[in-house]
Amino acid sequence: QVQLVESGGGLVQPGGSLRLSCAASGIIFTASAMRWYRQAPGKQRELVATSSGGRTYYADSVKGRFTISRDNAKKTVYLQMNSLKPEDTAVYYCNAETFTQGYWGQGTQVTVSS
Repeated sequence: QVQLVESGGGLVQPGGSLRLSCAASGIIFTASAMRWYRQAPGKQRELVATSSGGRTYYADSVKGRFTISRDNAKKTVYLQMNSLKPEDTAVYYCNAETFTQGYWGQGTQVTVSS
């Protein structure tokens, strides 16, 4: 059974930082592309960051502020978010893409507000 469990969301002031974690089980983690998406109220889900094949990719809106990393031994992917802005407010979802299909976590709420 595949599980992706996100944690680390919360309320933070503008300019603050948060680190999201996504612990995976039931997949071959080292062979999986791991991604973070987000969905703000009334908007479509958007890709934020990708870790795949030793490379990382970022949406233009988060470049220089967010960093995706992974610990293959712990089967965990992280999203370090710095210099947070109110427009970063969204539910953040972890996604794992294996050879056969993709999987989603349940999401974690990030709210950036003073």
